[in-house]
Amino acid sequence: MGMFDFMKDAGEKIFKPGEAKREAAIKSHMGSYGGDYSNIDVEVDGNTARLTGSVGNQAAREKAVLIAGNIDGIERVDDRMTVTGASPSFSNVSGGVATTKATPAAGIGSSAAHASQGGQTASTFYTVEKGDTLSKIAKQRYGDANKYQQIFEANKPMLSDPDKIYPGQVLRIPAQS
Repeated sequence: MGMFDFMKDAGEKIFKPGEAKREAAIKSHMGSYGGDYSNIDVEVDGNTARLTGSVGNQAAREKAVLIAGNIDGIERVDDRMTVTGASPSFSNVSGGVATTKATPAAGIGSSAAHASQGGQTASTFYTVEKGDTLSKIAKQRYGDANKYQQIFEANKPMLSDPDKIYPGQVLRIPAQS
């Protein structure tokens, strides 16, 4: 659980001009990626999307945060979701502007270490910068540019082509396999 920062003016444009109820648009957008997000409730307060409810695994939780955060106009995602059967931790989030707060009152912190709970290893998040490619990110994170496919697969269906990433986009970087 935590608060994740994103670039407000980067991401998919899903809101219609003057749209008051952005919750339904985000929920529908999440559903367009497949996966089971039916037990997630979305509340929007200003530029912050609050996600509550439950998901089946850590990967689904991380993808839900990224889907909501990579929307134009959403600056923060407040993750209050639970993973059924496990107690995962986002205390390892690092890279770019994606950050986490340990508690609502705590300061923003990050760590590059991977945390494992409930048999699931949490991923790290990385904010794409100008000039980045999945190969470059794989070389930085895994020491092998050819492992870009692992990052691409972890971000499907949000990514449809490994060559189509943009600055400000936040990606899920799984633990090295």
